[in-house]
Amino acid sequence: MVTLSGLFTAARIIVTYGPGFALLFLLNRAIEIERHDIVDRQHRVRDRSADAAYDFVVIGGGSAGAAVAARLSEVHKWSVLLLEAGPDETFISDVPQLFPTLQQSELDWKFVTQPTNHFCLMNDNGQCLWPRGKVLGGSSVLNAMLYVRGNRKDYDHWEHLGNPGWGYNSVLHYFKKSEGTREPHFAHSHFHGVRGPLTVEYFRFVSPLMELFMAAAEELGLLNPHGDYNAESQHGFARSQGTLRDGLRCSTAKAYLRQASHRPNLHVSLHSHVQKILIDEHRKVAYGVVFKKHDWPSRVVYARKEVILCAGAIQSPQLLMLSGIGPAHELQKHGIPVIYHSPGVGENLQDHVAMGGGSYLIQNPISKDTLSFVIPKLINVEAIREFVYDHNGPLYAMPACEVMAFINSKYQDPHEDWPDIQLFMAAYSDNSDGGIYSKRGSGMSHDYYSQIYENILYKDTFMVVPLLMRPKSRGRIVLKSKDPHEYPLIYPNYFDHPHDLNVLIEGAKFGYYHFSRTKMMKMLNATLNSFIIPGCSHYSYLSDDYWKCMARHYTQTIYHPVGTCKMGPKYDKWAVVDARLRVYGIKGLRVVDASIMPTIPTGNTNAPAIMVGEKASDMIKEDHLEYY
Repeated sequence: MVTLSGLFTAARIIVTYGPGFALLFLLNRAIEIERHDIVDRQHRVRDRSADAAYDFVVIGGGSAGAAVAARLSEVHKWSVLLLEAGPDETFISDVPQLFPTLQQSELDWKFVTQPTNHFCLMNDNGQCLWPRGKVLGGSSVLNAMLYVRGNRKDYDHWEHLGNPGWGYNSVLHYFKKSEGTREPHFAHSHFHGVRGPLTVEYFRFVSPLMELFMAAAEELGLLNPHGDYNAESQHGFARSQGTLRDGLRCSTAKAYLRQASHRPNLHVSLHSHVQKILIDEHRKVAYGVVFKKHDWPSRVVYARKEVILCAGAIQSPQLLMLSGIGPAHELQKHGIPVIYHSPGVGENLQDHVAMGGGSYLIQNPISKDTLSFVIPKLINVEAIREFVYDHNGPLYAMPACEVMAFINSKYQDPHEDWPDIQLFMAAYSDNSDGGIYSKRGSGMSHDYYSQIYENILYKDTFMVVPLLMRPKSRGRIVLKSKDPHEYPLIYPNYFDHPHDLNVLIEGAKFGYYHFSRTKMMKMLNATLNSFIIPGCSHYSYLSDDYWKCMARHYTQTIYHPVGTCKMGPKYDKWAVVDARLRVYGIKGLRVVDASIMPTIPTGNTNAPAIMVGEKASDMIKEDHLEYY
C-alpha cells in the first residue's frame, strides 16, 4: 500500500515529466535539423524484406550479432540475413547523458525478474528490472557505453575449463581487431587497436568531481599504474573509457552495420521477431527460422550453411528451448517435442549485481557552484544549444561512472591482480534528477524514494557504487510457455551463495571507511546520506548486517547477464556449445553472444560480447572457406 509521502513523490515526479519531455522533444527536433552527423541518413541501415534463403541467417543484431553479420558479409560470395526484432537507433540514443531515458522505452524489451524476498526489496513486488536492447545494436544502444575488457585471468580460466583458443593471448587479438581507440596515449600501446570499427574515447564532458575522485585515489595509493584498466594491470582507479565516436555513442549498429549494410550480400530485416529455429529431427540439422515481421503473417527463411543465434543471455536459451533443444523435462512440460536433450540450456545464469544507496552529500569549499550533476541545473535549453552548435556541454557526459576502479576485498589475494570488486564513481546520485530517470530505471517504489531521497532532492552529491565481479551464485532462465511472444521466467538468484553478499558489502565499506575519509573528500565534507533504510532499522547502523540489509533492498543489475548457453567440453553435461560455439547435438547451429561465457568477465560485458562475435566470425570463415 502506497503511503501519503509516496503519493506526494509520485505526484511531484508526474508534474516534472512535462518539462522533461518538452526538453527531449526540443533536443530531438534540434538534432534532426542541425546535427546531420547524428541523423546520418546516407549511412543508416536500410530495412528490407527477406528473400527465401541465405547462406547464413543471424538471429539478433546486438553487440555480437552486428559484428558477426558484418564480418561474414566481407565474403562477397556469401549471402547473409540479419533478423532484428527492434527498430533502428533513435537520434536521442546517440546522446551519452540521456542513456537512462532509453530504459523502459520502445527500445527496451522491459524484462523483469521473478518476485523474491531476498533482493530488489526496494522495488514493487521484489522484482528487478532487467533492461535489454530491442533495437539494432542491442544493449550497446541502451548501455552506459563503458569500454571494459575484463581481466586476463578470466580468459585463461575459460581455456582451463576446456575451451582451447579462449585464453587471454588468443582473445586479445580480437579485442584489438574490434577497437579503434582515438586516445593518443593508448594508440601506441600493445594492448590497444587503432583500426577497428568500434571507436573508443574518453567522455567529452566531465564534472569537477572527476579530478577530485582521482586525487582521492592517489591519496590512497590506488591509481592504476598506466591509467588504463584494459592494459597490463586492471587494479586501481582510472578515468572511464567509452564506446564513443566524436563524443557520441558508438553502438555496434554504428560501428559495424552502417557501412556493411550497403553491401548487396547483407540484408537487414528490422521489426523481425524470430519464433523458432527449424531443425530436421532425423538428421539433427538446423535449416532455417520462422519469424514474424510487424503484424504480417509468420514466414520461413532458409539457411544453406548455418543459423547463428545471437539473441543474448535471456532469449538465446529461450529460442533453443522453443526449438526443441534444452532440458527434456522442461520442454515436455510445455508440450515441445524434444529434439536434443541439453540440460545446460538456461542454466548457469550470472550477472554483476550492484549495491545502490551509497550517496554522499558534499559541499563546494570554494564557491556556491555545484560540483556534481544536478539535472535541473545542467539539462536545460542552454545545454541543448551547446550540444547542437558547440558539440560540447553536459549532454556529452557520463555522470554514472566518470571514474572506475577495480579493487580487492579482504577475500581476494592481492598478488593475483584479479580484483573482485568494481567501483563506479558517479558524479550524481538518485536525488540528482528528482527520480525522473534513476528511479524509473531501477524500478524503485515511490515509498522507498520518498523516504530516502525526498529530503535531499537536488543537493550536491556523488555515489560510490560497488559491483560484485565474480559471483558464486547461479540463476536460470525458464520457459513460461511455448508462446515465443511470452517472456521467459528470470531467476537471478542473487546472494544465494553467502560469499557474494560478503564481498559486495566490502565495496560499500571501502567507500565509507576509506574513500570518503581521504583529505580530499573531507575538504568536500563528504557525508553518507544517513537516513535509515526502511526494513533495516532493526540492525545496528552501518554494521555488516545493516550493509547486507541495504544491499538486499537496493539491489541493482548492471545489465550483464551471461552464461545461459555455456561453452565447454563435451564431457561437461552443462555445456551447450563447444569451443567453436557449435551447439552440441545439432549441425549448422551456433550460439554467438554473452550466453556462451562459462564464467562472467571481471568488468562490463559489452566489449567481451563483441570480442566473441569477432572470434566466432573467424571460426565460421575457417570452417567454410578452404583458403582462410
